[in-house]
Amino acid sequence: MALLPRPPSLSARRSSLLGDGQALASCCPKPRTDRFSDGRRIPSICRASWGELVGVLVFSAIPFAAVKAVANSSVGEELRRRLEGTKRTNVEKSSRFKALSERAREASLWYGKHRPRWLGPLPYEYPTYLTGEFPGDYGFDIANLSEDRKAFEKYFNFEILHARWAMLASLGVLVPEGLDQLGVVHFVEPVWWKVGYAKLKGDTLDYLGIPGFHIAGSQGIIVIAICQALLMVGPEYARYCGIEALEPLGIYLPGDINYPGGLLFDPLGISEDPAAFEELKVKEIKNGRLAMVSWLGFAFQAALTGKGPIQNLVEHLADPFHNNVLSLLSHS
Repeated sequence: MALLPRPPSLSARRSSLLGDGQALASCCPKPRTDRFSDGRRIPSICRASWGELVGVLVFSAIPFAAVKAVANSSVGEELRRRLEGTKRTNVEKSSRFKALSERAREASLWYGKHRPRWLGPLPYEYPTYLTGEFPGDYGFDIANLSEDRKAFEKYFNFEILHARWAMLASLGVLVPEGLDQLGVVHFVEPVWWKVGYAKLKGDTLDYLGIPGFHIAGSQGIIVIAICQALLMVGPEYARYCGIEALEPLGIYLPGDINYPGGLLFDPLGISEDPAAFEELKVKEIKNGRLAMVSWLGFAFQAALTGKGPIQNLVEHLADPFHNNVLSLLSHS
């Protein structure tokens, strides 16, 4: 009670006009509400207390603290000792594999000067600095962005990174809406762009349609962004430092920054065959480029129809002559 402000002294006349309850309410602060007077929820991008923010920070710091603790412990010393005992053998094995991969690229249809080009049989003066050394090199560089070798390698790293993100994100777009359409799992909001909109409104979302399974689904956009940024610091820092960043934990990666390999990144041993591995690199970049282009389609479909891609496909197959891009543009 001592924390509440003391109501002002009222005269008998004023008390009779306003009433004691109304006078007390006028001097006390009104409780905070998250809704308008008509009952509509006030949009909020951060609906979290300080305790929730601290919890997010602590949760995000757990992986870093665990890695540091293991590296500085006796367990980390034992792991590094074992790595030193096998590293020389692993390095020699990795060198032999790289030599076999080089020969596999020379014999492959997808590499070298006889590889397919982006214009096919049409005559064209392709850049001489694009030699077919990298997977997915079809001689396309009309802006001469890859004329510098270092810039070319940097752009290739960025392309691989974005291609993999686009493929994962495409699954995140198609799978929830498809499962909801088939009735396998009922999501509160299965359409990809409406999920972000729901979070901007402050709605609570359940993962996999399981009631009460929120994780970050009950947090606001700012809290989710902070958690995402902190969780990505570790992997991005390791990628920046190179594949040697995991050696303090006793983990040796035989590949390079784009294809690290090893038990951690290739548990199924897909890269054990050099010829097949070089072909898989080409398939990965081709599907990754397709996924990046498909995201343009997802965005345009959402802007024009306000629906998800699965629903757009179902409606197009039901009536292709009336549900297509030309009819949408003519009615927009």
